[in-house]
Amino acid sequence: MFQERSENSSPVGDERLPALEVRGLRKAFGDVAAVSRVDLTVPSGSFFGLVGPNGAGKTTSLSMAVGLLRPDGGTARVFGVDVWGDPVRAKAMLGVLPDGLAMPERLTGREMLTYLGLLHGLDAGAVAERADELLAVLELDGAERTLVGNYSAGMRKKIGLATALLHGPRLLVLDEPFEAVDPVSSMTIKSILEQFVRRGGSVVVSSHSMLLVEALCDQVAVIASGRTVAEGTLDEVRDGDSLADTFVRLVGASTPGDKGLSWLAF
Repeated sequence: MFQERSENSSPVGDERLPALEVRGLRKAFGDVAAVSRVDLTVPSGSFFGLVGPNGAGKTTSLSMAVGLLRPDGGTARVFGVDVWGDPVRAKAMLGVLPDGLAMPERLTGREMLTYLGLLHGLDAGAVAERADELLAVLELDGAERTLVGNYSAGMRKKIGLATALLHGPRLLVLDEPFEAVDPVSSMTIKSILEQFVRRGGSVVVSSHSMLLVEALCDQVAVIASGRTVAEGTLDEVRDGDSLADTFVRLVGASTPGDKGLSWLAF
């Protein structure tokens, strides 16, 4: 499905540089600081996991990093290209699956891919060929004439991933791509992403599943309270423990244990 990359297969960006480099990202909504300072370095060719508790700032950080939300401060670069200074070049190298992706509800899956492929500047023949492959690989070919508005939550995730892959990006940034996806579809998505990395691509994925991140990722970062609290290779970050145990220690979480809820005793 994925073709080998050549020097002319994608917009100019230095592959010797990190696939994504974020420095000092900040964002506040009114008096609430959603992101205080996030720094990330995603090596080219890596499978990078981003984890953090609810409300830690993961989605806000990723939205700023890919150009969907303007930061109050900081920078984001894709293969050395400034996301906010040169957005056309940067976004041409990006495939993005945001959280809560808005979709054209009155288009079918195939129509959606065709429309977006033409917007990317692909010729009609290439769009049709790629749409055929994506719909088949993601097991959506049986629903290609179903309106997107009638898709299940899992199907919406898969068609969203299809749109992220359609133009042949060098970096995928995926916010909770496995949420609401059944086990069979999850295996399919994992296989596609692993193949993408093997063939030279880079992936950033946010997830609440520590087991999934441990199984897929070679690099990981932990965000808590709007800040990066740990980053490095998977082994460096977990430091001999499981990622789940390390995560709990880093974010200062606690469990209720035997305290409270006595009325649930039978």
